[in-house]
Amino acid sequence: MSPSESDLSMTLVIPGRNAAGTLRPCLEAAAALVERGELAEIIFVDDGSTDETVKIAAEYSVRCVEGPARGPGAARNVGWRLAKTPLIWFIDSDCVTEDNTLAMLVSHFQDPMVVGVGGSYSNLTPHSLIASLIHEEMCLRHRKMSRVVNFLGSYNVAYRRCVLEQVGGFDEEYFNAAGSPGAEDAELSFQLSKLNHRLHFEPRSCVGHYHPTSLRRYLRAQHHHGYWRVFLYRRHPDVATGDSYSRFADHIQPPTAMAILATLPLLVWPPLGRVSAALAFWLLLAQTPTTIRLMLSTRQMRYLLFSLFGFVRAFARGLGMTAAVVAILLGKRRRTGSDCF
Repeated sequence: MSPSESDLSMTLVIPGRNAAGTLRPCLEAAAALVERGELAEIIFVDDGSTDETVKIAAEYSVRCVEGPARGPGAARNVGWRLAKTPLIWFIDSDCVTEDNTLAMLVSHFQDPMVVGVGGSYSNLTPHSLIASLIHEEMCLRHRKMSRVVNFLGSYNVAYRRCVLEQVGGFDEEYFNAAGSPGAEDAELSFQLSKLNHRLHFEPRSCVGHYHPTSLRRYLRAQHHHGYWRVFLYRRHPDVATGDSYSRFADHIQPPTAMAILATLPLLVWPPLGRVSAALAFWLLLAQTPTTIRLMLSTRQMRYLLFSLFGFVRAFARGLGMTAAVVAILLGKRRRTGSDCF
């Protein structure tokens, strides 16, 4: 028996912190779904904003509530616990829904075995080289993902409320902090997969995303991602070698970058200095497959720069991972981060 319309009713939860720059287009697109009857309600959870985020949210027919200022995981938990519908949809405050974004997700819930469905991105800042490098790499990865996955990002994902209740929602302690992009979404999907729940990936469901246009901002976010990944892999060591989105070759790059830094003093003695040079050569070479695929798929020479982009990113992630190891050794964990997530 197919699910009734009431079984597929959906509430949208949007967490945000200092999101004034992107919140209007985000809420305008989402509000149109409520008007068309595709959404029951929109809940915006402000997580400690100091700009005009709350004022902007008040301009729209959304329920705006105050979050605990403890990061996106905690903010999302506030939102879904207030919702009354059996399905909960999460997007970020820098994302803009498209005409078929939600419909493509909902279709998967016709299968009662499916507890979560995630989608992909479109690029709202195509004029930026940095944003385009980020976006096209993600698209390559998404095209390689299968229908059934163990990893879903929270920028565009829907879950059954009952399964969120079962596991307690997103972890609020170990994988993110206020203003810090973390790994709480990955942790939730890994946890559900281990409980033998079925997760689907739907590449046709896209939200437009304002990718970073500043290399500095992007690398700062990658530093935070590297930090929280250490805690993630402590809890889920089985995915440290790869998951539905990333592979072992991706995961080994940040430690390799740190090994390059650690062996730099050897350059004063040429015989041993070759170690650092060899590691650097491998790290640069590791970017080649993705660089070639980007150039072939886009037919644009500018994507040749991905080799340098990926090389530098490995150091940002590696430094974040190193900071996490130090924090663990010192008995610390939480940190604050950038202004947006």
